[in-house]
Amino acid sequence: MQRDINAVLEDHNAELMALPGVVGVCTSLLEDQKTECIKVLLARKDRNLQKRIPEMLEGYRVVTEVTGEFRPMGTR
Repeated sequence: MQRDINAVLEDHNAELMALPGVVGVCTSLLEDQKTECIKVLLARKDRNLQKRIPEMLEGYRVVTEVTGEFRPMGTR
């Protein structure tokens, strides 16, 4: 039986976030809007970085999305 996706993400979060250029990780759905996946958010398109990200983690597909850098919003 497959482990819960949130437990898988929690166990692999630190190793994914340690990769230079990764700005976030989260759970998501594939294009079918039914199948759970792990999404890795990237600062920029980088083929070398994408090669270092696994295609699967414990039975869940891993997909990447280029979001750019995240920066805190200024306070008022």
